[in-house]
Order: sequence, then C-alpha cells, then structure tokens
Amino acid sequence: MRAVTLTAPGGLDKLVLSDRPDPGQPGAGEIRVALHGSSLNFHDYLVCSGMSPTADGRIPLADGAGVVQAIGDGVTDFAVGDHVVSCFFPDWQAGPPRVGDFRRVPGDGIDGFAREVAILPATAFTRAPAGWSHAEAAAITTAGLTAWRALVVDGGLKAGDTVLVLGTGGVSIYALQIARAMGCEVIATSSSDEKLTRAKDLGATHCINYSEQPKWGRAVRDLTGGRGVDIVIEVGGPGTLAQSIEAVRIGGHIALIGVLTGIAGEVPTAALMAKQARLQGLIVGSRQEQEEFVRALEAAAIRPVIDRTFALEELADAFRYEESAAHFGKIAVSW
Repeated sequence: MRAVTLTAPGGLDKLVLSDRPDPGQPGAGEIRVALHGSSLNFHDYLVCSGMSPTADGRIPLADGAGVVQAIGDGVTDFAVGDHVVSCFFPDWQAGPPRVGDFRRVPGDGIDGFAREVAILPATAFTRAPAGWSHAEAAAITTAGLTAWRALVVDGGLKAGDTVLVLGTGGVSIYALQIARAMGCEVIATSSSDEKLTRAKDLGATHCINYSEQPKWGRAVRDLTGGRGVDIVIEVGGPGTLAQSIEAVRIGGHIALIGVLTGIAGEVPTAALMAKQARLQGLIVGSRQEQEEFVRALEAAAIRPVIDRTFALEELADAFRYEESAAHFGKIAVSW
C-alpha cells in the first residue's frame, strides 16, 4: 500500500510517499478500512512542520474516511462495504472528557490516515453520513466535531441564539452552518472582504472585517444592540480573547478552540468576571458525540465546504496552501 511518512523532527520537505507492506487481515474487534480521503487541520500542520514533533516515520493526518473491506471476530457495528470515518480520540468512547494530550491521536501519537489501508479497532470509527464523498466525510473527524461540541454539547445552542465565529477556517465555517441550520444568527469575522462575502452567502447575518475594525468586540456588541453574543467560537487564542470577552453577552459562553495567535498570553480576568461568562477549552469530542453529529448532519442536510482537494502525493503542497491562509473552509486530500 502507499503511505506518506514524516522524518523526524519534521518539516514539509520531510514528507515522503512510499510503498509499505499490506497490513493483512483484521483481528478480533478490528476492521480493515480502504482509505480514500482525509482533510487538513492546524494540528496536522503543527506536527508535519515540526512545531509539534512526533516519532520518526510517523504516518500523519488525524482525519480518515473510507470503506470497510473486512471485519474481525466480534465486530457488530459495521459490515463489509460500509462507509466509515475515523475518530480523533479513538479511546474516548463516551462521557465527559478523559484525555488531555495527543498520545493516542492518529497522525501524532499513533499513525494517522495518510495511507491506503488501516486496520484498527472498530471503535476507532463511526459510520459516515449517507451519500457523502470520502473527502467530505473526513472533514467530520476534527473540524466538524469540534464545532458541534462547542455549540451544542458544551454551549447548549438553541434556536434564536446569536453566534460569533472568528475567521473562515474549517471549524468556523462548520459552526456557521450548524448555527444557521438550528435557527440562529451568526456574526462572522475575517480580514478578507471576499471571504466575508462567501460567509454571507452561507447565511452569516453580519460580517466584520477585523483589519478595518480592530476593536471588533465593540462592533459585535453594537450589532446585537449592546447585549453581546450567546456563544463565541474562539479559534485565535491570546491575540483575540480580549475582543471575544468584549463581544460575549453577560453569562455567555466562549469556546476556546484554537491557538492561531500563540499558546500563551494575558487574560483580562476582570472583564471575564464582569461578564460572568464561561470560558471553556475543548479538544474535539468523543465517539458518541461524533455519532450524534453524523445523525444531525443527515437530518439538517449540511455538507462541508471544501475549498480545494489535493492528491496524496501532493500532501506537502496541501500544507503549503494551508500555510498561505488563502483557504475558505476545509482543504481535502483524496486518493
């Protein structure tokens, strides 16, 4: 089978496509999946660029989707021919968060899905939405489930709420789509007017160019009549958190997802206290939450926004495109 591996300590020029031995047949409780699609996430970029080092020879990419080729003894959730999608935390099946690191995350602590075949426990996958391409299904694993958990599981999203999404990457665009499908208003930010126009086409009620309005937290409050938004999808980190606190309503929810502006910084604690807002960090979600998300996607007829698709042998180029920040939604890989 073909697979991409990463030579430690990393770097996009260290991604190599090669032939590897076929993994054989699944054992008890396992399934063999012919993989056909993946999608890129910022976490994958950190690993492959060497900013978050992994083991030498690691197969990257946390997201994977494909078709079940064989099942091992005791597997009842899947049958040969089923379309499936991977889980970010393969050992977190249900319940409250149980992991706080990436030691068992595909593409980081264990081998990921930049390969043609994988044999893993059946519990490391869920079914994919009916009728979706493999590239679309792969976009569920990290970005999609993160947005779902931030809004619905943790944020308690309900019809009539107002949601603020920062930027137009995979998580934020998924959050926009979920919120609109659930009858909510969405305010989107970006430094690109072209991207804001596309966000408006997807249903964003208001758009703010943060390069033109650096105090966008105040602008958000003005757009909501001084109340503030119910939920903020905070993907920036320390460089944007102060404005997110300004934008959220009293008693609102800030889902702290990303570290695009750094991994540490000052928190305006007095402002957060005054807002009596909930600031909750999160990393993706459980297998049960992914199963619930798949059902919701089918019911609401939501499909992910795929900006551009690359071949497996073009993985380094795909990451360079991600580096450029030119994308809107997800960058896919298909083979």
